[in-house]
Amino acid sequence: MVTIRLTRRGATNQPFYHVVVTDSRKRQGGASLEQVGFFNPIARKGEPKLKLDLARIDYWVSKGAQQSDRVRSLVRDYRKQATA
Repeated sequence: MVTIRLTRRGATNQPFYHVVVTDSRKRQGGASLEQVGFFNPIARKGEPKLKLDLARIDYWVSKGAQQSDRVRSLVRDYRKQATA
């Protein structure tokens, strides 16, 4: 099954996450099919906290990809922010 989930990057105490499309059987840091965005929970002023390619996420969901709970909430918040 194809999953859209977060994969952690960054240094100790400085988390940075890539939003990736991957096979659910692969390990969390392993190879992914496509990177569709990023999430920076400790973004400073002027830095974007969240950036997603909604068109690609919608494409993968239409092909049967499942989103993790955290990615689902991030996409929902990003859509609200984009319309406001």
